[in-house]
Amino acid sequence: MSGVGFAGEVRPDGLPAALSDPARLAAVAATGLLDTGPEEVFEDLATLAARVTGCGRAFVTLVDADRSFWKSCVGVDTVDLADRQGVVRESFCYFLVGLDGESFVVDDAAADPRTRDHPSVAPMSIGAWAGYPLLSPDGQVLGSFCVIDDNPRTWSPADLTTLATLARSASAEIHLRQSLDTSRKAHRVSADLAHSLQQGLLPPVLRVVPGLEAAASYLPASAGGGAGVEVGGDFYDLFHTRGPSYGAVLGDVCGKGVAAAQVTSMARYTVRADAGQTSSPAALLDRLNTAMLEQRAPRFLTAVYTTFRITQAGLSGRIALGGHLPALVRRTDGRVQQVGRPGTLLGVLPEVHLTDVRYRLAPGDLMLLYTDGACEGRPRPGTPAHTVPPAFGEDELAAALAATAGADAASTVRELAAVLAAHHGGWASDDTALLALRVPPRP
Repeated sequence: MSGVGFAGEVRPDGLPAALSDPARLAAVAATGLLDTGPEEVFEDLATLAARVTGCGRAFVTLVDADRSFWKSCVGVDTVDLADRQGVVRESFCYFLVGLDGESFVVDDAAADPRTRDHPSVAPMSIGAWAGYPLLSPDGQVLGSFCVIDDNPRTWSPADLTTLATLARSASAEIHLRQSLDTSRKAHRVSADLAHSLQQGLLPPVLRVVPGLEAAASYLPASAGGGAGVEVGGDFYDLFHTRGPSYGAVLGDVCGKGVAAAQVTSMARYTVRADAGQTSSPAALLDRLNTAMLEQRAPRFLTAVYTTFRITQAGLSGRIALGGHLPALVRRTDGRVQQVGRPGTLLGVLPEVHLTDVRYRLAPGDLMLLYTDGACEGRPRPGTPAHTVPPAFGEDELAAALAATAGADAASTVRELAAVLAAHHGGWASDDTALLALRVPPRP
């Protein structure tokens, strides 16, 4: 433990005195989770952490004065409660207790002076460790939400942001179980966490592509009918593939919640990982379909994927639809055309029918990718029939896009979002993602 500055005193055995603090122990006991078996919600959160970070092991751990108990232990094959716990000295989790709620992140456990002499580094094959505290409503450290990599690694900011969000989600789940009186506050916390996790599944800033304008927006569905706020399944991404080529993907996972977020994360990272292996959008979506089936993804999805390169004449690309709505291309004169041939949705059938369609954008042309929330909105529950606005479908979306003729990518996305909000009175029945790509007009 050399080099670790605990927030308070230490016990005679050298561990943080906070481990034995009566208030903290009472908070741990109040969770009701000690010595209980696996539960889906904690398993899902830990599985998502392992998948997003690429680690083999992920844990949701409660820590009392003498032991650490694994409420969830993804990557450790055991269901016997006696095997799901250990002596607290042999766990990294006491660092979080001793640091009074701060995170504890180690890139190389065998070399880091804080952990190199820890008794579990070699026996548990700990190459790198990253953990965030599970906190009670009054700030007591209940345990940890952590991942373990067998090899040393440098944790990326995205990894740590995701872990922090998932740790807060696990803490929020514990809070909800403890007291019905705090349910309203927990609902607001859950909404914030869902928003944070959703943002973690979307690029915070779109990649800059020379010679191209790009803009995107995500509008979550409005909560209604007493339902909780959950993570949606819409996602988008823009990235470099290889050479002068780039890729853009937009998708819609069926359903909401942790399972949908898990599929969203898998889809986005699978597309990025395989994009450099093929220049065919149809082939890439086929690979994604195979990956979803092999990993038994709990949700299916629709997706549109395009590869393109900037040319002297504008932009040249190919596009494929996996059960998704066609892209809309707005020409410089305001005409709007559909691009893409209908294909099979992903994650259901072993054989899918997908087609590459070539297209070109001249200077001033814009392509819009969108999810069905943009054209399949339903009225707010309880709206009187005589006040329900007319349907806003694909034709209406195309007309709204045509009305933005001449606008740049960012302005186009803002104006379309405003049109949708105005049509539905600020109440969205489904998540809506928009991604616009525009070749700037020549001077």
